[in-house]
Amino acid sequence: MQRVMAIVGKFIMGTYLSSVFSSPPPPHGQKDIQKADEIQNDCRKDEETPSRVARLVLTMSRALSLKRSVRAFHHYHHHHHHHHHANPHSNLLKALSSTTSPNPNPSLARPFSSLSPSPSSSGAEFRKYLGYVALLLGCGVATYFSFPFSDSAKHKKAQLFRYAPLPEDLHTVSNWSGTHEVQTRVFHQPESLEELEQVVKDANEKKQKIRPVGSGLSPNGIGLTRAGMVNLALMDKVLEVDEEKKRVRVQAGIRVQQLVDAIKDHGITLQNFASIREQQIGGIVQVGAHGTGARLPPIDEQVISMRLVTPAKRTIEVSKEKDPELFYLARCGLGGLGVVAEVTLQCVERQQLVEHTVISDMKEIKKNHKKLLSENKHVKYLYIPYTDSVVVVTCNPVSKWKGPPKFKPKYSHDEAIQHARDLYQESLKKYRCGPELTTAESSEDSEPDINELSFTELRDKLLALDPLNRDHVIQVNQAEAEFWRKSEGYRVGWSDEILGFDCGGQQWVSETCFPAGTLAKPSMKDLEYIEDLKKLIEKEEIPAPAPIEQRWTACSKSPMSPASSSAEDDIFSWVGIIMYLPTMDARQRKEITEEFFRYRRLSQTQLWDKYSAYEHWAKIEVPKDKDELVALQARLKRRFPVDEYNKARKELDPNGILSNNMLEKLFPSPDTI
Repeated sequence: MQRVMAIVGKFIMGTYLSSVFSSPPPPHGQKDIQKADEIQNDCRKDEETPSRVARLVLTMSRALSLKRSVRAFHHYHHHHHHHHHANPHSNLLKALSSTTSPNPNPSLARPFSSLSPSPSSSGAEFRKYLGYVALLLGCGVATYFSFPFSDSAKHKKAQLFRYAPLPEDLHTVSNWSGTHEVQTRVFHQPESLEELEQVVKDANEKKQKIRPVGSGLSPNGIGLTRAGMVNLALMDKVLEVDEEKKRVRVQAGIRVQQLVDAIKDHGITLQNFASIREQQIGGIVQVGAHGTGARLPPIDEQVISMRLVTPAKRTIEVSKEKDPELFYLARCGLGGLGVVAEVTLQCVERQQLVEHTVISDMKEIKKNHKKLLSENKHVKYLYIPYTDSVVVVTCNPVSKWKGPPKFKPKYSHDEAIQHARDLYQESLKKYRCGPELTTAESSEDSEPDINELSFTELRDKLLALDPLNRDHVIQVNQAEAEFWRKSEGYRVGWSDEILGFDCGGQQWVSETCFPAGTLAKPSMKDLEYIEDLKKLIEKEEIPAPAPIEQRWTACSKSPMSPASSSAEDDIFSWVGIIMYLPTMDARQRKEITEEFFRYRRLSQTQLWDKYSAYEHWAKIEVPKDKDELVALQARLKRRFPVDEYNKARKELDPNGILSNNMLEKLFPSPDTI
């Protein structure tokens, strides 16, 4: 790579300078020409240093400027010598420095960039412009082949050079969706509480950042910072199980699925689950994650006690009995009050659930909404934009008397998904025949067997053909509605198997939480929110894919939870909007990202204040605009005890080693402001 860059630099330099200095020097300014020759010689000395290609280009620019200056001076002196014998230099400088007054002599216009050509200099002019072309082409090639493309950009055919490998101590950490990524040289993975304590102690003494990061599943990368991170993936043990009280004490790095598998033989499981099972327990608690069920609170409410490793107070244990104020604040502490090392959770008896999926519409939903919320342990609605379809999914324990329902589905899985397969085949022909996109221009041999794909995988491939074409997205949504219509029925399984949800591929997502009345008296604001959102989508012609997911929880006593409330019977609705990133093409991902943020911004300006909606901590995005950031800070301060949170951060982490850019911007301390 270095040798090739040296050759490219040498070629550009030789061609360019030969064109610039090809014409004979004028009789005046001979010393300046010699100075330019010295610059050229200096360039040749440096030509074997490929890291100085940029310096060569700068030097060429200086040489060209000097050469043109000499020519301009000679041109002026030759035509006006007999008029200004006294001091031609001062008159020329005066003419060149005057930019606002009218030019009395048109022959001096733009003397540094335009000289009158003569027939004898046509060859030199040709070589000069040939030098320009060589310069541009060379710089373009050097830039293209030396730019550090990420792994996601390997489809670009930049294989001529081999890139220098990344340093061995440089860790690349990305969130699951690939929307946020950092590189850091400080990435700790302690294997025990003692090692973690030492890591925190050393970092605090050095004032070195070690932001706690879990499994990297948060869409906004809330745990990431290039300054340094600590991850507890190697602290993943079950420490104690109390079958009588149905409680379990675990290290915070254990993943949800690991925990569920480890305690199922004790006849217990977690009370509720989020959509996926790969989160670390410490992370899922700290961001206020949730499942669904109007009688079930967010997951932080399952925490009985925690052990925190703090920079200022070392290791402390907090619970309802030991420092309850800090306990409630730290349950949803966003990783800013201490590294969560151990967690004690309240579990429930392990039982099988019956999942019932049915297609409905908004008219029917309004009639049955209160009943659906109160009579089902778990319930969620999946809305499909640009259609009237609403997928209603309820889950309840299997009746001990009746047993699981006896149900034979009307359609097989292949029949349910066939409409989407047919649409994909038709769309593939359409986009292959047209110039719209290159993502569909692969050969038949490279196409996967669509009969092997799940519906979410097939949806990603469909959307990848034209992700921002509203008409195409509507067709995909209609195919999804048809899939759900033919998938109606029942499913029986253990709660950790049933309550999961296939979220699809990489995506941008925004989820808001807002009050929805009480279980006894729902406010119906949750359904009004959806109606306003769907109207907004259609009015603004947003290419919104399915689903818009709506879930409910009871309230939380953690003051930093979006569902926090002092009234025990309050319920909250959570609504998620989404745009998938079904392609690795950088240009397409950028366009999808821009459209998603337009979608999110419209929702924010027209719905959030109206319904007192606040974003999920793992999905909130920090605005780049300064005024928008100030407005967000003020808004968060109205909803959450920001001053108390910052005070606790200052006491437990005075050097801010557990913080990152996101936390500092969302919760600026008074001295920072």
